Amino acid sequence: MTTFDDRERAFENKFAHDQEMQFRIQARRNRLLGEWAAAKMGLTPEETDAYAKAVVQADFEEAGDEDVIRKLLGDMTSAGIDIDEPGVRAALEEQSVIARRQFIEAQ
Repeated sequence: MTTFDDRERAFENKFAHDQEMQFRIQARRNRLLGEWAAAKMGLTPEETDAYAKAVVQADFEEAGDEDVIRKLLGDMTSAGIDIDEPGVRAALEEQSVIARRQFIEAQ
């Protein structure tokens, strides 16, 4: 029975590790997305850093990416940037690829 218990623990550990990696990649993606949006809005470096952190925090409002997309779309529209939801989603996917690549290269 110990072999079964060992396998079960190994699967649980792998699952926990995979979830943590996914969380870190998603947080990195959101930060990159915030930096992208801040550059479009012409924010200063200090404002960019604060805005990127706010985008990461926005992801904790609800499950999925909708909260981040809503924040970016609302903020960019308020700043007079001509962008629509598909444009934000495309940037989200692009930053997701970059974040995953950066995370893999860092390991």
